[in-house]
Amino acid sequence: MSARQRLLEGWERGFSPGAETLLTAVAGSYRGLLGAREWMYARGLLASRSLDFPVVSIGNLTVGGTGKTPAVELAVRTLAELGHRPGVVSRGYGRRGGGLQVVADAASIRLDAEEAGDEPFLLARRLPGVPVVVGANRYDAGRLARARFGVSAIVLDDGFQHRTVRKDLEIVMARAATPWGNGRLLPGGPLREPLSGLRRANLVVATGAHQAEEAAEVASAIARHAPGVPLLTAMHVATECFEAGAMRFVPLTGLAGARLLAFAGIASPAGFRRTLAESQVTLTGFQEFRDHHWYSREDLARLEGLAAGGGADGLVTTEKDWVRLRRLPLLRRPLYVLSVRLLLTSGEPAWRAAFARLGRR
Repeated sequence: MSARQRLLEGWERGFSPGAETLLTAVAGSYRGLLGAREWMYARGLLASRSLDFPVVSIGNLTVGGTGKTPAVELAVRTLAELGHRPGVVSRGYGRRGGGLQVVADAASIRLDAEEAGDEPFLLARRLPGVPVVVGANRYDAGRLARARFGVSAIVLDDGFQHRTVRKDLEIVMARAATPWGNGRLLPGGPLREPLSGLRRANLVVATGAHQAEEAAEVASAIARHAPGVPLLTAMHVATECFEAGAMRFVPLTGLAGARLLAFAGIASPAGFRRTLAESQVTLTGFQEFRDHHWYSREDLARLEGLAAGGGADGLVTTEKDWVRLRRLPLLRRPLYVLSVRLLLTSGEPAWRAAFARLGRR
């Protein structure tokens, strides 16, 4: 078991006494830094700067996958439906190089995934015509999007802990099941900040649930720390599938009964498993890689061997994973790529009303 796997398991099931003591001490220092930061913002020693147009933030309280990227896509589409010209601003995690970069303008994608980061590149593919800008300084990135492309609103990808820009709508994503792990701060648990941070949220979306009753832990945290904040629920649903070798679309119903080896390098592979189960795919195996893993020829050769050994008809992965392997030589077996979108299963009126209130500044 890798160090990362041991850490993730510890966040869910607990650590050995020695590791628990060390991690608790480090988490205490981290809590102190967070408290100092909050104190400085409260007293104006640190300040959030305002842009002259609405800013929507999609983020979470934990390390790990909560479905932020599909939520960014849904937020952009909602803004467009309300008459905005939206743009996306992201840090560009894992990208090669730094500084402010334009991933996509209104006409085309200008950077590859390696230079843009896998998530900004994927958003550029999913949202043609929408400007996507990456940069560590979100304020400067927002100003560039405004000056170069005339956006009337931006969506910040993973922006909840980013306090340098004033946000008009804070949306927090959380998993419906075990949303906070062991409930402890990094590195002793998956929390980036205490649950009291929920009070800054305007909406909380629990993924992997059809109704609020299926997200009891999230609802309890809201009731305690952010009473009155609407709780919405959502599912990630497969919307399309394509075969990577021929770049041809395949009906989702065409995968029913197929014997496939699945693999994914995402923060929450369990969600991908659920999506595959709903598509009635027969899995011969499921290989997990670390989040944002860039695949090598050796990785694909090993996957090909596992598929052959299990008698698989082909392989299946996520669109986010395909972004990180599409430059490699094709596999001998078909590789199916699933695209998913976020579907609100409850609370859609609250979502629409929150965006409608943004107006135009």
